[in-house]
Amino acid sequence: MAEPGGGGGGGNVGEGGDSVPSPLHSALGKLTLKANEDEKGNVERNGGTCNTDNTSCSGVSNGDCVIVDAKEDRGSAQPESPGMDKGSKQGLPRRSSIIKDGTKQKRERKKTVSFSSMPTEKKISSASDCINAMVEGSELKKVRSISRIYHRYFLLDADMQSLRWEPSKKDSEKAKIDIKSVKEVRNGKNTDIFRSNGIYDQISEDCAFSIIYSDNYESLDLVANSADVANIWVTGLRYLISYGKHTLDMIESFHDNMRTSWLSDIFREVVEANAEEIPLCKAVQSIKNLNPGLKNLKIELKFKELQKAKDKVNTDVSKDEFIEVFHELCTRPEIYFLLVQFSSNKEYLDTKDLMMFLEAEQGVAHVTEEISLDIIKKYEPSIGKEKGCLSLDGFTNYLMSADCCIFDPEHKKVCQDMTQSLSHYYINSSHNTYLIEDQFRGPSDITGYIRALKMGCRSVELDVWDGPDNEPVIYTGHTMTSQIVFRSVIDIVNKYAFHASEYPLILCLENHCSIKQQKVMVQHMKKILGDKLYISPPNAEESYLPSPDSLKGKLLVKTKKLSPDCSGVEGDVTDEDEGLEMSQRVGKEGEEQQSVVTVKRIPLSKELSDLVSICKSVQFTDFQSSFQNQKHWEICSFNEVVASKYANENAGDFVNYNKRFLSRIFPSPMRIDSSNMNPQDFWKCGCQIVAMNFQTPGLMMDLNIGWFRQNGNCGYVLRPAIMREEVSFFSANTKDSVPGVSPQLLHIKIISGQNFPKPKGSGSKGDVVDPYVYVEIHGIPADCAEQRTKTVQQNGDNPIFDESFEFQVNLPELTMVRFVVLDDDYIGDEFIGQYTIPFECLQPGYRHIPLQSLTGDILTHASLFVHVAITNRRGGGKPHKRGLSVRKAKKSRDYASMRTLWIKSIDDVFKTAIQPIREATDLRENMQNAVVSFKELCGLSPVANLMQCIMALSTRLAGPENTPVVVMNLNDQYPTMELQGSVPEVMKRILTAYDLIIQSSKALIENSDGVYEKIVQCQKTAMEFHENLNAIGAKEGLKERKMIKAVESFTWNITILKGQADLLKYAKTETMENLKQIHYAALSCGLNKSSTGNTEAAKPRRSLEVIPEKSSDETGD
Repeated sequence: MAEPGGGGGGGNVGEGGDSVPSPLHSALGKLTLKANEDEKGNVERNGGTCNTDNTSCSGVSNGDCVIVDAKEDRGSAQPESPGMDKGSKQGLPRRSSIIKDGTKQKRERKKTVSFSSMPTEKKISSASDCINAMVEGSELKKVRSISRIYHRYFLLDADMQSLRWEPSKKDSEKAKIDIKSVKEVRNGKNTDIFRSNGIYDQISEDCAFSIIYSDNYESLDLVANSADVANIWVTGLRYLISYGKHTLDMIESFHDNMRTSWLSDIFREVVEANAEEIPLCKAVQSIKNLNPGLKNLKIELKFKELQKAKDKVNTDVSKDEFIEVFHELCTRPEIYFLLVQFSSNKEYLDTKDLMMFLEAEQGVAHVTEEISLDIIKKYEPSIGKEKGCLSLDGFTNYLMSADCCIFDPEHKKVCQDMTQSLSHYYINSSHNTYLIEDQFRGPSDITGYIRALKMGCRSVELDVWDGPDNEPVIYTGHTMTSQIVFRSVIDIVNKYAFHASEYPLILCLENHCSIKQQKVMVQHMKKILGDKLYISPPNAEESYLPSPDSLKGKLLVKTKKLSPDCSGVEGDVTDEDEGLEMSQRVGKEGEEQQSVVTVKRIPLSKELSDLVSICKSVQFTDFQSSFQNQKHWEICSFNEVVASKYANENAGDFVNYNKRFLSRIFPSPMRIDSSNMNPQDFWKCGCQIVAMNFQTPGLMMDLNIGWFRQNGNCGYVLRPAIMREEVSFFSANTKDSVPGVSPQLLHIKIISGQNFPKPKGSGSKGDVVDPYVYVEIHGIPADCAEQRTKTVQQNGDNPIFDESFEFQVNLPELTMVRFVVLDDDYIGDEFIGQYTIPFECLQPGYRHIPLQSLTGDILTHASLFVHVAITNRRGGGKPHKRGLSVRKAKKSRDYASMRTLWIKSIDDVFKTAIQPIREATDLRENMQNAVVSFKELCGLSPVANLMQCIMALSTRLAGPENTPVVVMNLNDQYPTMELQGSVPEVMKRILTAYDLIIQSSKALIENSDGVYEKIVQCQKTAMEFHENLNAIGAKEGLKERKMIKAVESFTWNITILKGQADLLKYAKTETMENLKQIHYAALSCGLNKSSTGNTEAAKPRRSLEVIPEKSSDETGD
């Protein structure tokens, strides 16, 4: 077979006296052009093309990029070094703004390419495939100290006893490593050589791996041309370490037998009696039934290609051909490489392997063998289910099922506290709900209300005007929009108001009717809506609005209300006329200055006024007036432009205003095309009702829809605690960390895609797709970021990306993650699909993401396969979602600081918190640093958890006859490691690091409660000054600006105290979770002290992880 990932091509001339080491970013070498074969292996056949995935290239490919003739007019691809991380690619400029919609315009960027060899190679689905590829050989880069890189051609001897490389100044017998001397193989950049290398950041984590060998634990650090090639070598070497020269005999294939037996049964169901072949159409349909995402044409072409290679005349399909085509089309190598990481070097997972995968990777708590067996029975298609075995096909079925969706199922139902004030929630809101197109000439239709209410909208708009025959109508005044009868809308509201949510629905009435027709409005509303209308007067003694829970099934009318001293049957109020402002802007189109809308007064009937209870519309003046005079049941509406000004210039006041009062933001009148504003611009200030044009799809509606999915799609989402607490410091425009909130690190690996459709509007392009993926982070300014993958050429069916990204998230509760798949070679529209998810809804581990169309519809069978890890996760999440931070401590530790108010009595209180805060920080960071050091010594990446660390150690702790040289005493709350024999020096370093974890854990668990109480007590004492803070400051002589500064400092200090107490509390929870992980892993791996008397029970599971190394700095060889 052709060499996966390319090989051949010697090193640079002159190495080690004869050659000079080349930098990692050196040119790749020549680009191979094929005149009659494109990158997917398409060859001419009968005037058309037929996909030949297993077409091999003669000679050595060296991982070079294949340029397709048809694309030469677009400019040749820029050569770049495979294995280079995306951060070093100069051809990937950032977009100017992450709120740009990919459907509007093409982003300017240089062309980037995929160097993955997998699409043109035989699908890897077994250890024998990997070993065959290793015998063929690959070009790999050797990484040595001080940024030295050497290009070498590595191959496995045919007798599978040695690993060799060339060229080398050493003789051929010395330029090799004996397989039996290899201790472990580790993925990623997890050795001292990698970590200390000057070009660490330029090396892709997914392409790097290390071989630890000899009694001195030396490391051979390598970088492959692609993640595929790295996976082949890691998998093959691990099998060789386990089984030696008997590897191929050992893996002879229960896996293949399971698949063959299953497919043979399917074939027999289709074949007619006494026949040995089935018609091509039946074969195609059978494969399609097994993998619905495949295109019929692709399946048919694969059969014909296979038959042509065998010079077969007829088109009927034999059983062997059926099985071979299934193998080629339905095998996913990336899932095979994942399976063997947990399979104890088997070609399938047993129940214990699956348990470890669920616990260690997927973050599933309390997994039992019965749960694993249920999964196997549910998803395994072959006879393996009877034996408790999950094959590659069963594992693929499981990973693609709803059980492995990225969205946390706990959030599919209402999961937040619904008993707080209405002002403490974001409310899903619609703007001019009756419109289904643009704002000026578009039609009005009741389907707008049906659509919005079915989507969980909890605030709809009714712009009501006098209509014919004494029947009020709804439309946008002063425009050319069509009209609908008010009564028909009320009927629809009555029918669908609580279709998607039982929580209160706000009816935003923009009333422009005469008194006569206002009475008709009231009659319709009372008759149709009846008791659903909430008309109880607000409680003046309360400070906050009722809760959504207490208002279930109620309709809240929002409009103007007459003053209490109005004794007549009618009065007058100021007019709310958004349509007038828009029509004036349309009339003044092209003028720079904004038009001034004249405020006029209109009559209001007392009957309509009495329908308003806790949503009385009032005019906003300024924040200070509102803080002093506004009632908690009064609500202000803000034009998007005005709200943006407040959000930028008075962000702190806006946040504080929204703690007690509802604010509604409506789009600028200039958005005549019904485009949408970015809701996050106002959510970050706490604005509850951000009215969106539901009829307009795109990025902004993706954010809105995704955001409100996190609480059962009930239309209400609880705002972050720091935006609800009466005394808290939060700046909506912060570009740094949030006081009292621990930043989270989000690690996302985009692995592969499945069944991407061609972009809408790109018909002339045919079925060719060149996909790439953007990962966008939307939140406060400090969190907004984006990264993109490389482009995979001409592969929309199963593109392999294998790229990892890391994002720092400072306010997780207000953050969303958006995955966007785009086409890099398009005509018209590059958008393929997207998925938007709140940070709090992410599930860790290996997950499939169901892609959605521009209009929010599910794209059938189209998905992304990703890995998600969250480190240093603060409160609010599940304790099994990864552990403490992965960051190393700074040389000088930073402690949270208290601000001085210049009020002595209060400053003295805050001074008492300085020492407890230092103690809390030390307890947390000592534990954090101990975990980081232990992971590094275990050779694991920062996203690993302690369960995976113990798994990695289990093999290395095995002594003669598989009896552990180190056992774990699990009788105490704090599991200890006990030596049972002599161990190498490197193992002693690991034991020392483990002891440090236990000591730090014990200190944190035993001392955190006392420190926590000191911090909380200081906070309580300080809060006693809150109500009289201004009076106390006045006595101290503080005036105006100094008083404002003192209040701000007081709020800052209270926020810091609460945040530090919360961080310590959650650190204790995470530490206890870490101890549980250690305990569980020790039992699973047979390292517990009580089991060591039984040799079989003590036998550790074969781990597929790593062993610490003693780095050696040899010359280029």
